[in-house]
Amino acid sequence: MAALGWLTPRRRSATARSVLAGEASAEAARKTAQAREADAGPPAEPEETAGRTAGAAAEEAEPAEPEFPVAGDDLAAAFFDLDNTVMQGAAIFHFGRGLYKREFFHRRELARFAWQQAWFRLAGVEDPEHMQDARDSALSIVKGHKVSELMSIGEEIYDEYMAERIWPGTRALAQAHLDAGQKVWLVTAAPVETATIIARRLGLTGALGTVAESVDGIYTGRLVGEPLHGPAKAEAVRALAAAEGLDLERCAAYSDSHNDIPMLSLVGHPYAINPDTKLRKHARAHDWRLRDYRTGRKAVKVGVPAAAGVGAIAGGAAAAIALHRRRK
Repeated sequence: MAALGWLTPRRRSATARSVLAGEASAEAARKTAQAREADAGPPAEPEETAGRTAGAAAEEAEPAEPEFPVAGDDLAAAFFDLDNTVMQGAAIFHFGRGLYKREFFHRRELARFAWQQAWFRLAGVEDPEHMQDARDSALSIVKGHKVSELMSIGEEIYDEYMAERIWPGTRALAQAHLDAGQKVWLVTAAPVETATIIARRLGLTGALGTVAESVDGIYTGRLVGEPLHGPAKAEAVRALAAAEGLDLERCAAYSDSHNDIPMLSLVGHPYAINPDTKLRKHARAHDWRLRDYRTGRKAVKVGVPAAAGVGAIAGGAAAAIALHRRRK
């Protein structure tokens, strides 16, 4: 990506930087998805996982009422948060762990990544200071490296640390949208390159993520706008929807965090997945659908895609096994 530092002076307001980050992310997402379609033809089949099996089995389940997602609705799409919604933990922390293994940085930085990841998994919510610190660390680490190099390493890191952390229930939800002929996008504060790898490996359309500035294929250590977090995610979804000709009232969005309320509020079908306390309260107050795969609890609203039911069982079983192992 060409240098865009002149677009992001410090005096710009947070709102303007959020818009810039969102628009840059939407542009990058569309270009990547279009290039993939041109190079590979039809979208690749998703890799076989428990989530994929759950989605296939759900085809025989009794459909939810009302039917959703609506098959053949090309004005609709689905937007999924990544951290603790699609995947247990935070992608950027797993990525940092993989970079440490490859000696991109030292033990002290790894200890900080490990502490932040442990806090995230125990609390189940994002700490803005932790997330900002992790992003600053990641930017300093990748500065001067080739984008192509980090993409190649990212593929390896996905296999090592991320593949087994995908929530089967959320995976089934995404597959339901794909089976209905809709595009499915990840929306995350993780680097867009990392998010794109995850989306491709899951068989999704593409990803909206934080765009790090690069010049001639080399990272500069700066961002375009700001991290794709909170309002910036909403701006990215808005920009992508406009470019794709989508009707946001017919779209769905899924997240675990109250930080994503701006994004969830944009669409006609918001879902709280593994919600933190604030999002659960907001979802109930606004009659949003909920689903928690950490405990296998049933949705409290009617209309969750049928695929979610099977996914919840798989997600709950995985949580029970993990708890049993910790107690042994």
